[in-house]
Amino acid sequence: MHIRDAIADDARTIAAIYNPYIANTTISFEEQPVTDAEMARRIAEVQGAGLPWLVIEQDGAVLGYAYATKWRVRHAYRFSVESSVYLAPQAAGQGVGTRLYTALLERLRDGGCHLVIGGVALPNAASVALHEKLGFEKVAQFREVGFKFDRWLDVGYWQKALAAAPLNGLP
Repeated sequence: MHIRDAIADDARTIAAIYNPYIANTTISFEEQPVTDAEMARRIAEVQGAGLPWLVIEQDGAVLGYAYATKWRVRHAYRFSVESSVYLAPQAAGQGVGTRLYTALLERLRDGGCHLVIGGVALPNAASVALHEKLGFEKVAQFREVGFKFDRWLDVGYWQKALAAAPLNGLP
């Protein structure tokens, strides 16, 4: 398996991985499929903000992706990000998510990120297990903050500190 930065040409495959989560699960709170063009725009926006968007591939086939976005817009939050990881169904349960998420965390640490926050629509035992395996700690749960498929949904938040203090030279 190989982990690399996403490129615009990955947008179609990434959208194909993500859209079933929208259509069939409460893992994503989006309700409309994402077009290839919209996914390419999202990739460019994340990377344009200096944050990583990674894909993991095997034999040239993308099996999943992970990225980080700014946690909030206020300047004081600049060392905190929110992470997302999605896998193709055939990649689940094989350690692919662990490898991909570990690479994302390393990239974020190397980039001077202090805190990573993972929001998990509940219930989602696989995502909870992945976060806790990687050392995230549950810090919050908001009840009934989402509504999809005619039901209210909770979201839990896990966090992991990556660095003790901002690195010299960071804004």
